Amino acid sequence: MTVLDEHVADVAYEAHRLTVDTGMAFDEFRRRYEDAVPVFDQAGFQRLIKEGADWSTVLGFTERNAPHHFIIYWSLDNSEILRLSGDRWRSVQYLMGNHTIAQRMFHHDPAVMEYAPLRTTIYQHSDGYARFAIDQPSRQFAGFGNPAIAAVGVELDREVATLLEFLEVPVPSQLITSPSR
Repeated sequence: MTVLDEHVADVAYEAHRLTVDTGMAFDEFRRRYEDAVPVFDQAGFQRLIKEGADWSTVLGFTERNAPHHFIIYWSLDNSEILRLSGDRWRSVQYLMGNHTIAQRMFHHDPAVMEYAPLRTTIYQHSDGYARFAIDQPSRQFAGFGNPAIAAVGVELDREVATLLEFLEVPVPSQLITSPSR
């Protein structure tokens, strides 16, 4: 970390974008991904807030609503917006994560929310098949210089690997053999 002045720090870290050739048509992979990673239950969570639920209730609620440990908090179909320019590529980006996992990092440094939830993209490659792209979580979170945060990043690598395995697509070895931090 370089401190530029009393108000600004510059932290360099190494990012690794992993791109997986799914071998599936765009619509098929998108459907499978969205079936496996459900949309955040905003109404249900608002009920928990209104009721003043304790953290163990939040953990149970989240576990029941995130069968593969991830939730979609936001998505944007780039295809629709950029088609107006004449582009015909198909692409959807997501913020995918789990607030109960993020809390374990947030507890140490709230700046981790820059990378939690994880940003993912599904896009159609020129060969017609869908690609899944994600920056390797362990690389992003290692940049905070805190071993507890880095350990959760490695755990997230493994959770992404498990999700990709469930989706029956190749799992990048980097997600399984994350460098220890």
